[in-house]
Amino acid sequence: MPDTAKNQSVKTRKMPNYKLRFILLILAALICILVSFGVGRFSLSPYDVFLLLLSPIFPITETWDYAMFSVVFNIRLPRILAAILVGAALSTAGAAYQGMFQNPLVSPDILGASAGAGFGACLAIYLSLGSGMVTIFAFVGGLIAVLIAYLVSRMTKGSATLSMVLAGILVGSLFSASTSYIKLVADTTEQLPEITYWLMGSLAGATMDDVIFAGIIIILGTLPIFLLRWRMNVLTLGEDEAKSMGINTHRLRFVVIVCATLITAVAVSISGIIGWVGLVIPHFCRMLFGYDYRIIIPASIIMGGGFMLLVDDFARTIATTEVPIGILTAFVGAPIFAYLLIMGGKRS
Repeated sequence: MPDTAKNQSVKTRKMPNYKLRFILLILAALICILVSFGVGRFSLSPYDVFLLLLSPIFPITETWDYAMFSVVFNIRLPRILAAILVGAALSTAGAAYQGMFQNPLVSPDILGASAGAGFGACLAIYLSLGSGMVTIFAFVGGLIAVLIAYLVSRMTKGSATLSMVLAGILVGSLFSASTSYIKLVADTTEQLPEITYWLMGSLAGATMDDVIFAGIIIILGTLPIFLLRWRMNVLTLGEDEAKSMGINTHRLRFVVIVCATLITAVAVSISGIIGWVGLVIPHFCRMLFGYDYRIIIPASIIMGGGFMLLVDDFARTIATTEVPIGILTAFVGAPIFAYLLIMGGKRS
């Protein structure tokens, strides 16, 4: 056999079956959803959960009481949907940012969206405006922070990408300092504990109104990223190569960054600040599916939602009181990311 034919045969044999991996990823996410309905202080069997979920669609003889129905549809369904939306939004935004900035260490809060959302939420809590206004203030605060970062970067000279990142760090620092000041002057008996708990991240207070509000914006923001994912592949080849293929790189970066920022702001507005998801999940997707953004983006959506579901399940069950999700994602994400860095260094 000629050497060329032999090498081609070896490459063919070693090529991973990405389709099978994607199917397994979808099945794992569906299993996570089914398990999430059953775990908690009021545990339910998978069979009961399956019947309850089918009951609004098919005429099934009721073998459950109202308490089981209320737990599934009024408490756990909004929380599960919120976890899926938040995890998918943060991981998708992370993958998009890493592709646009050509930096695998970039996370969704690089432009100050999380810091702005945290300040907005803290301000609403300090003014005692209610839970609905906390979500709205957090969302608006995230958008304002990124808008300021964008305007600052436009007034600077040099690389537009680097200026945007530096402006985001600057604005994020200012909003973090403003949040610290609110914590300093807030009432220590009621407001300060509520602010601290919100900043640590939690889905305990997620309602169906939050799901509808966030779901519409996240879907509208994710859709352009999903449709433009093949252009993101071209951008990884370099600025000049992308322009030679007729792609307006500045417009592409602007659209993707705006959409990623939008879904990050709305995700943080309903969950609080949750770190590491948008940084670690895209790395896992690259390990499983390579560097093709046509696969990485949908894989990030599915894996991010499933990962957030698992973390939320642990948050509800590992202690007598609920553990904030932000703490768990840090405990899980930091060691995993350290392992990825070490293994990457060894391969190099």
